Amino acid sequence: MNDLVILVDEKDNNVGKQEKMKAHEDAQLHRAFSIFVYNSTGDMLLQQRADEKYHSGGLWTNTCCSHPRPDESVEQAAHRRLQEEMGFDTQLEEKFTFIYKAALDHELTEHELDHVLVGFYDGEIHINKNEAKSYRWVNTDWLMEDIEQHPERYTVWFKIAFAELLKRDKKSQNQT
Repeated sequence: MNDLVILVDEKDNNVGKQEKMKAHEDAQLHRAFSIFVYNSTGDMLLQQRADEKYHSGGLWTNTCCSHPRPDESVEQAAHRRLQEEMGFDTQLEEKFTFIYKAALDHELTEHELDHVLVGFYDGEIHINKNEAKSYRWVNTDWLMEDIEQHPERYTVWFKIAFAELLKRDKKSQNQT
């Protein structure tokens, strides 16, 4: 069975569904989520995508990201995919949504209304080798520097979502 994504308008209203590959070929705006998990020392959990993924194989990215199925909420999908990809689940809090459009390899385009969720976890990780080649915990200061020096190591959406997360965190800190 082909995976379906939820097509949305700029306000995240459901306007239909489409096969995932077709949505990426046609650059259709669709619902997605990105999960950022931190441990008790403040390090972020990254995954290295499996080489065999249909795009961005072997690149480092946020803890987990995917698309909800037409019959599930973003929250349900986030917990499902976190378990499927990284072998654990944890409480998640949605921080914000934003829209981005970016060219990928294999003539595909990500055009997503991305729900960004954050969680905390200190337990064991059991990656699904079909999804993730590896994982590591990294200090965010080191990560910002590494992205600047080696942007080719990271997925395009991760660089966009991480920058947006940092910008919004800084803005909320300045308001307190």
